[in-house]
Amino acid sequence: MSKPIEKIRVTLVKSPIGCNQRQRACVAALGLRKRQSTRILEKTPATLGLVNKVHFLVQSEEV
Repeated sequence: MSKPIEKIRVTLVKSPIGCNQRQRACVAALGLRKRQSTRILEKTPATLGLVNKVHFLVQSEEV
């Protein structure tokens, strides 16, 4: 039996306007477009790295 896939809910709480291009690309890679948009993503090292890069723009919580 495999263990259940852990997930996190990521919400864009601050606009990426004024951020550099790499930070905007991280927000886009997370699938976030507008403020208050939310995505539920698998908790992988890649996803956690993206969230860590833009931690000041997003809010994340375990689901």
